[in-house]
Amino acid sequence: MLTVRCIIATFFLGICLNSYSQPASSRINIIPEPVEFTQLEGSFLLPQRVVIKSERDSDAVRVAAYLKEKLAATGRSFIISYSAASGNIHLDLLSKQDTELGKEGYRLTVNEGRILIQANAPAGLFYGVQTLLQLFPKEIESKDILAEKAWKVPCVTVTDYPRFGWRGLMFDVARHFFTKEDVKRHIDQMARYKFNLLHLHLTDDEGWRIEIKSYPKLTQVGAWRVDKVGYFGDFTPPAPDEPNTYGGFYTQEDIKELVKYAKDRFVDILPEIDVPGHSLAAIVSYPELSCTPEASQYRVRSGERIMDWSRGMPPLALVDNTLCPANEKVYEFLDKVVTEVAQLFPFEYIHMGGDECSKNFWEKNPAILELAKANNLKNMEEVQGYFERRLEKIVVSKGKKFMGWDEILEGGVEPSAAVMSWRGMKGGIKAAKAKHEVVMSPTTFAYLDYMQGDPAIEPKVYATLRLNKAYQFEPLPDSVDAKYIKGGQANLWTEQVYNMRHAEYMTWPRAFAISESLWTPKGKKNWDYFFSRVEKHFERFDEAEVKYAPSVYDPIITTGATPDKKLQIYLSTEVSGLDIYYTFDNSFPDRFYPRYTGVLTAPKDAVMLKMITYRGNKPVGRMISYPIKELQDKLKAK
Repeated sequence: MLTVRCIIATFFLGICLNSYSQPASSRINIIPEPVEFTQLEGSFLLPQRVVIKSERDSDAVRVAAYLKEKLAATGRSFIISYSAASGNIHLDLLSKQDTELGKEGYRLTVNEGRILIQANAPAGLFYGVQTLLQLFPKEIESKDILAEKAWKVPCVTVTDYPRFGWRGLMFDVARHFFTKEDVKRHIDQMARYKFNLLHLHLTDDEGWRIEIKSYPKLTQVGAWRVDKVGYFGDFTPPAPDEPNTYGGFYTQEDIKELVKYAKDRFVDILPEIDVPGHSLAAIVSYPELSCTPEASQYRVRSGERIMDWSRGMPPLALVDNTLCPANEKVYEFLDKVVTEVAQLFPFEYIHMGGDECSKNFWEKNPAILELAKANNLKNMEEVQGYFERRLEKIVVSKGKKFMGWDEILEGGVEPSAAVMSWRGMKGGIKAAKAKHEVVMSPTTFAYLDYMQGDPAIEPKVYATLRLNKAYQFEPLPDSVDAKYIKGGQANLWTEQVYNMRHAEYMTWPRAFAISESLWTPKGKKNWDYFFSRVEKHFERFDEAEVKYAPSVYDPIITTGATPDKKLQIYLSTEVSGLDIYYTFDNSFPDRFYPRYTGVLTAPKDAVMLKMITYRGNKPVGRMISYPIKELQDKLKAK
C-alpha cells in the first residue's frame, strides 16, 4: 500500500493544496517503490524553456547535465543555472544534513509551478532524478523528439532513501565477451533503477578480459577461443585445426573509461579475478601457473565439458583449471595482477572468486601434498584456505579489501575477508555469525541466468527462477546482526547468453524485483502492486527499445497421473487475471478455443498441447507448443 500523507509545501508558488488517496488503478508506477509517497491534485507542465537550477558542486552539475540529456525527447530548450532565484527544476544540496536521508536519499516535491529535489549529497539528487523521470509519460524514453506533446508531471511529494548500501548486479563478461558499449548500456539501465554496484566477472575458463601489462599473454592468448554456438557445456572439444576467432578484452584505457562512466552515474565497479579455480584461460596463457604438466596442451574453453558434476560440489575436474597453491610463481603472478587491478578500480573491494575449485588434481600432486604436510593442512579445503589467506594479504597490501564467494569459508579465512553468499543464504548466515561482512547473492532468488519460465519456451538452463520468486528475496535473515549484511545483488552468468539483447531479456524484469528488495522498506513490498508497476515499465522499455522477458505471462505446467497411470496436466499462471486457452489438435488456440478450468487429460493419440494466455480479449502470453511425450517424460522424472 502507498503511504498517503498530506504535506503542504508552503515555500512554493502555485501550490497544490489538496492531497488525495489514489485508487490502485491510477497509482504512479515507480520502481523501486519509495519510502514515502503522496500524490497531490494537479500537475506540472514542462515549459518550452526549462531552467535547471544546480549547485556549483561538480557532481551536482553532472546530475543536472544528465537530467537535461534524459529530457531530450521533450524537444524543449534547457539552461543550467546556478542562481538560487531561477529555475523550473531545482536540484538543491541541503546546507544542513538531513539524517533521515543519508548519502543516497532525497526529497522530491512537484507542484504546478516548480520541481524541487533536495538531498544531502549528489548521489541523492541523482536518485531523485530517476524517480522524477519515471513520473514523466512513457514517451520520455523515446529516441524521437516529441516537441508537440504536452509534457506533464503529476504533483507529488516523495521522501526516499535505500534500505541497503550495496545494491548490485553482476555481469559475466568472461563466458561471452560484451563490448565496452554493451557495458555502458548495462550501466545506464541499472542506474535507472537505483542499483549502485556493477560486479564485473572479468576472468574464467572461457576468457581473460582485462589487460594486464605485466602478463601480455593473458589477453593475447587467454582472451580468445574457438567460436561455437548451441548449448554451452555440451559442445564438442575444439579440433586442433579450429582457429581461436572468438573473444575480446578491455584495455586499461577501456577500464578507466568504464569506471568514469559508471561513477558519473553513481555506480561503483567491483572487479572479479576468479582464482584458484576457473583459471583455465590464465593457465593456457602461462602453463607454469599449473601443477599439472599436461596444462601446456590445454586450450581456452569454448564450452566443451570440462567438469563432472555427478558427485556434486566441488565438481570432479576433467582438466586441471586451477592455479597451483604450491607454486611461488602463482603468488608472484597474483601480486602483479592485483597491483594493476587495484590501480584501475577505485572501489574499495576486489573480488577474488574462490568458488567451485576442483581438488582432484591437487590430491595427487606431490608438491601440494608436501605443502599440506609442511603447513599442517588436514585436507584440500585447508589447502585452499592457505591459498586464500596468502591472496588476502596481497589484496590488502594494495590498499583494498578482499572478497570471495562463500566457499572461501571452508578452509578458513581472516575475519577481515568479505563473503558473497551464492549457494543459498546459508553461507551468508554462517559468515555473518563469524563477523564477516556479507553480500547476499543466492541462487534461490538472484541468479538471472536461470530460466524465467518453462523449458518449453525458455533457453534451457538447469534451473528456473520466476519473477515472483525473485521478488521474495530478503537479504537480511532474522538470525543475523544487520550490521554485517552490506546488501545484495543479482548475478547474470553468461554461458548461455551470447549477445546484449539476450542479456537484457535475462535481466529484466527480474532485476526490478531485486532493486525493490534492496531499496524499498521490507514492510512495503506487495507482489500484486509490484507487478502492476512492472507492466507499466514494460511499456517504458518498449519506448526505449530495451528487451525484457514476458515469461511471467506464460502458463505454468505441472503433471500428475491418474490411478491407472494416465497423464494429467495442470496449468496455472504466475499472475492473476489471466485465462489459458489450449488445444490438443495441433491448431493454434485463441480465446475462441477451450479455456482451462481444471485438470486436463490428453487424448489417447494426441502429440501436442498448445497453450496461450489472455487478459480479457487480449493475448498477453506467447504461444507454447508442448509435445505430449515431453510431458510424459516430465512425469516420469518426478
